[in-house]
Amino acid sequence: MINFFVLNQDLISFLFLLTGVAFTGMLIYVGVISIFEREYRAVRVSLILSMLILVVFLAIYLIDFPLKEVAEISILVFISLSLLILFIPFDSKRKHSYQIPTEKHDERNIMFSRNELKEGTEQYNNYYTSYPNHKDLDDKFRQKPGLLSPNASLYHPFAFASAHANLEVIERLKTQVNGPVKEKRTEVEASEITNYLKTWSKKLGAHSFGVTKLQNYHLYSHKGRGDLYGKPVENKQNYAIAITVEMDHEIMQTAPKSTVIMESTQQYLNSGTVAVQLASFIRELGYEARAHIDGNYEVICPLVARDAGLGEIGRMGLLMTPKLGPRVRIAVITTDIPLQIEKRKNHSSVIDFCEICKKCADICPSRSIPFEKRRAEIEGVLRWKINSESCFTYWCTVGTDCGRCMAVCPYAHSNNTMHNFIRWGIHNSYIFRRFALLMDDLFYGRKPKSRKLPSWIDN
Repeated sequence: MINFFVLNQDLISFLFLLTGVAFTGMLIYVGVISIFEREYRAVRVSLILSMLILVVFLAIYLIDFPLKEVAEISILVFISLSLLILFIPFDSKRKHSYQIPTEKHDERNIMFSRNELKEGTEQYNNYYTSYPNHKDLDDKFRQKPGLLSPNASLYHPFAFASAHANLEVIERLKTQVNGPVKEKRTEVEASEITNYLKTWSKKLGAHSFGVTKLQNYHLYSHKGRGDLYGKPVENKQNYAIAITVEMDHEIMQTAPKSTVIMESTQQYLNSGTVAVQLASFIRELGYEARAHIDGNYEVICPLVARDAGLGEIGRMGLLMTPKLGPRVRIAVITTDIPLQIEKRKNHSSVIDFCEICKKCADICPSRSIPFEKRRAEIEGVLRWKINSESCFTYWCTVGTDCGRCMAVCPYAHSNNTMHNFIRWGIHNSYIFRRFALLMDDLFYGRKPKSRKLPSWIDN
């Protein structure tokens, strides 16, 4: 009996020590990953915690004291229950509702369209006659240097020139968004052609791919840019394909500096290229298809992507994808080719996380992102609405499209095993979400600083 008791005591002590070593090893792994990610705060936190845990567990294991076994058992039980609570699938009873917009948006109201208005023109006068409340707000951004201006506070000659080059290629790509449809139609089976398009798009560089029925609220009511300004949007096609491309994590960590608009325009170009290729391919099969790319949209891409199951609209007003958060750019193809629509995935965990996180609102330089909960009064849809005028005014001050909200989002960490595991936990459990946010603040900071420009850009 005594030998059995001693044996069990030794086993408990061994398990206790093994647990301490496991936690220490896990934190060292986090530190190593963080070194490669250049997250040096996370490296320091991992190192300090790993040493503390190792010292505490070794001290309890090596030092004899009254109730030592009770202490070891209590700590093991606490750790086991904590892990169980964190990882058991659990969600609150309140599901975050998904609402369908009842009104179309007019592209003439978006900031890019308002930025193109020239004082003294008929379009300028007509717009501010219809929306006099926008005049004073828009005059503020017009007093700033402007996007990609050499007078902007964050001007960098190489990065801004690279962004200009990207936009120039996109401008030429706009002529290819639509085209003639081959007269002879190739009969296709919906699941087969959908799988082909999905696989090919990812080989071309897409990160995610989804299909939805083209809905009336996906479409702008009127065009707001270029030669088609004010023209009603008419698109009778049946389906919409949404694709996303990944924005580089390391470059986004420099936000709001010059490299951000360089990366942003690059991924607008990449997503547009994929969309144009897919649309051209579909037309070659004898079906109508139109690509919707930067500066030449008929649809609101985030709404299409949401309905195609690629994510949810988060606090910052951007599409929040489950694996990259907002660190994506979107393009859309509308078409009448028969496609297979998968059942829409439930991403309510993303909305729940956005409700508690608020890091994007804390870090926003222009204070444009709301702190309060989603509101149903906004165009009849429960959502967050950013202050687009103050956001764009900041863009016109620094010369870039900022991106600080993207950079600090806990969903937007690198696409690797460690962060994917955490994202899985966030999706899996209501409790894990809250724990993950605390850990994100501890390891990366509530308001992390912008990184320096890469050496190859800023020698």
